Amino acid sequence: MPTVRGPDGAARDLLAEERATASAIYGIIVSSAVMASAHDQSVLAIAVAVLVTLLIYWAAERFAHVLGQRIVHTPELTASQLRRHLGTGWELVTASFLPMGVMLGSSLLGATVDGAVVAALVCATALLFGAGWRVGREAALSPSARLVSALCSGAFGVAMIALKALLH
Repeated sequence: MPTVRGPDGAARDLLAEERATASAIYGIIVSSAVMASAHDQSVLAIAVAVLVTLLIYWAAERFAHVLGQRIVHTPELTASQLRRHLGTGWELVTASFLPMGVMLGSSLLGATVDGAVVAALVCATALLFGAGWRVGREAALSPSARLVSALCSGAFGVAMIALKALLH
């Protein structure tokens, strides 16, 4: 796997960072879609639905990676390879924790279910915008190109807010 030295001199595994970032972005988008389309009357039920959905997506992604490795490299899978596969990709699940925390916290502070979900979707949109900006910064894009990257990423969150408005 390609590694480089960061500004602090520490080695960085670029492929692992790429996969982690992609998993986090995907997790935020999937969790937002579940929140936007949920018709439950309880914030807790929506949070459980988000968590269960993301765990299923994580398991499916890990399964696909294991199958891909077995097809491309070798049909044999060692216990250490399986542990490595099962130890990665958790960003898909954990990236949703902040928006879900906003949803649960908003509810505890008295927001309606719809209000709490919208607050979570706004948080998710901000996270996506920030991820797009970070990617642009890491790629050394110009400020205007960074803004385009952030806006494209944030557009997924805006789409989920629009979905919520259309469905409810």
